[in-house]
Amino acid sequence: MSDSEPGSPRPEPNIDAPDPSNTIRILLATDNHIGYMERDPIRGQDSINTFKEILQLAVKNDVDFILLAGDLFHENKPSRECLYQTLALLREYTLGEKPIQVELLSDPDEGKAAGFSFPAINYEDPNFNISIPVFSIHGNHDDPQGAGSSGALCALDILSVTGLLNYMGKFDLPISDAEAATTGIAVRPVLLQKGSSRLAMYGVGNVKDARMHFELRSNRVRMYMPKDKDKWFNILLIHQNRVKHGPQEFVPEGMFDDSVDLVVWGHEHDCRIVPEPVAGKNYYITQPGSSVATSLADGEAIEKHVALLEIKGKDFKLTPLALKTVRPFVIDEINLGDVAEEEGLNLNDQMEITKYLKAKVNSLIEEAEKQWEERNAKAIEAGEEELPKMLPLIRLKVDTTGVTETSNPIRFGQEFQGRIANPRDLLVFHRAKKMNKGAKVVVEQPELSIDNPDLSISEKLAKVRVATLVKEYLSAQELQLLGENGMSDAIQMFVEKDDIHAIQTHVSRSLKTLLKNVHPEDELDEDDLEEMLAKAREQQEQEYEEERELLKTSKKGKGKAKDDDADSEDSMMMDVDMRQGSDFDNDSEEAPPPKKRAPAKKATTKSAATKATTSKAKSAPAKAPARGRAKKVVTPPVHQSDDDEVIDLDDDDEPEEVAPKPAKRTNRAAVLSQQPAKKAPAKKKATAASTTAKQTQLNFTPAGRTSRAAASKARSKMVVSDDDDYDDDD
Repeated sequence: MSDSEPGSPRPEPNIDAPDPSNTIRILLATDNHIGYMERDPIRGQDSINTFKEILQLAVKNDVDFILLAGDLFHENKPSRECLYQTLALLREYTLGEKPIQVELLSDPDEGKAAGFSFPAINYEDPNFNISIPVFSIHGNHDDPQGAGSSGALCALDILSVTGLLNYMGKFDLPISDAEAATTGIAVRPVLLQKGSSRLAMYGVGNVKDARMHFELRSNRVRMYMPKDKDKWFNILLIHQNRVKHGPQEFVPEGMFDDSVDLVVWGHEHDCRIVPEPVAGKNYYITQPGSSVATSLADGEAIEKHVALLEIKGKDFKLTPLALKTVRPFVIDEINLGDVAEEEGLNLNDQMEITKYLKAKVNSLIEEAEKQWEERNAKAIEAGEEELPKMLPLIRLKVDTTGVTETSNPIRFGQEFQGRIANPRDLLVFHRAKKMNKGAKVVVEQPELSIDNPDLSISEKLAKVRVATLVKEYLSAQELQLLGENGMSDAIQMFVEKDDIHAIQTHVSRSLKTLLKNVHPEDELDEDDLEEMLAKAREQQEQEYEEERELLKTSKKGKGKAKDDDADSEDSMMMDVDMRQGSDFDNDSEEAPPPKKRAPAKKATTKSAATKATTSKAKSAPAKAPARGRAKKVVTPPVHQSDDDEVIDLDDDDEPEEVAPKPAKRTNRAAVLSQQPAKKAPAKKKATAASTTAKQTQLNFTPAGRTSRAAASKARSKMVVSDDDDYDDDD
């Protein structure tokens, strides 16, 4: 192999003569996704059980170390249960008295935790007895996050400082453009040697595919290789998209250094573990795939494997090892239209369709059970214990084009409860999309304002506004259902206000409005349907604009507050209070604010507040309040919060002698204010007068004190407040 010319096809990977003292044995795995669906009562332990099997295979095959290519954890912040089980398994199977036969030639402090003395490679620490080292890079699920004193951290950093795992492939991306021009991605290897075989492992943790694509095409991925790199076996571990999802949303297979001998590809879940040559290159690619099915897709239905990799000099041999603890998974797809033509199925009979689908699911369950039996038979032949039976995963995709009525998929799956592991997502109905000839939906890539080549980087950054970018982008699209303005506002709320439900709420509301406005009486063709949808969308956009203008008007009518409190809201106000509004809203802009307000007396109980309000109304009935603004009453800090306030009552339009019928109030303030008064006639009179109030003050009087006693104490401690006091309290 070492004599092959660059770009020439390499022979099949193999080791001619076994030589244990000079052969490095590695267990390869990737995408373990520990913690996937850990709360599911049936599938919750699948990922951790398979990880346990992988560690057992490492011990059984007497490997020198384990190599993982990312996504050890499914969540970026694994749960305590998940971390607990992972740490326990690593301690159980990787610590021991077995001597390490691979010698570390690179710097053991390369990548160690800053500020601490222990090395980055755990078996170089004299305080640990490591029998099987574990090396791993991070994936897109467990990548570093945060910017604390220790920099961005991930779950692998925790495992690394515990001494149970060696975290490699972590690097810092450049911050500024000037730094990026000379920095790029620097990859430093872990150099190992066993006998005459020398191994260099280059780990590149997951980065955004567009960034990795750019760095590779710009030749800015610098791999620090030994001077005699041709005498080393070079392994590259990456965790990126291999399948093309866009112009730059993937990493081309042929863009790696020619000195690489083997690429271990993570992130893709379908098992392609047999080494595949790359056209025009000297290296092979192996893709172990995930060890647990995280989606019910075709790629996940392929049998799961890990690999035993043996390296001797520049030669290698890879042996796939089937995983036995993986839940059986069978997937199939049918077209009911084809079934109707071939078997005479009546597409208008829902009962007949349901009966056919049940028979199809039963056949898939039988196929899964057969796979499980064959797997167990092989295990028994190999002298292993028989595994307990597991409920299979079944997925049936059904094309319902031309079907008038279908059954509920969830209700259909409940009939197989106890026979399969995923009854809720057993069936997936879909229809073939019909499009006009020549019609093609194309997502436009508009020229944004920040794409102006005449602008410098600093000017572009200063010009970046989320609302502007979203509006420019949406205006270039032909949105058929959603309005541009509403979608722009929802995205802005999502980004700036961190409202994770803003987009979902807007889309749901818009669809409900469309369904309400679209009422086809007869069958419509596609052109009439598009016209009706366009009219409904225009009506929806118009209603949204009217609501937004109404909201702006209502905000203006509530009076101007201080600049720093303009967006504040009373946290104690309830729904009933907010619905009542104020009688001054419409006249707030016409009536100029008075130069000096009449002083208000403080009251902490209902009777005291009513007396103060009635006195004010009699003394100055013609004076309008300043823009509907509430007056603050300064209270002693013993029994009342600084946020309590008394709202002025509007008696201008009502005679004093006639008290209107009190409205039924359900808020907490009203309940507290409507206490039965039986002890004194004066209290009854105050209660009757207070019914003219539209809003009342919360009563924070202690339960052991009567209302009359509280009112007496409040009158003895009244403090006159003016506008300056109100402003100072805020």
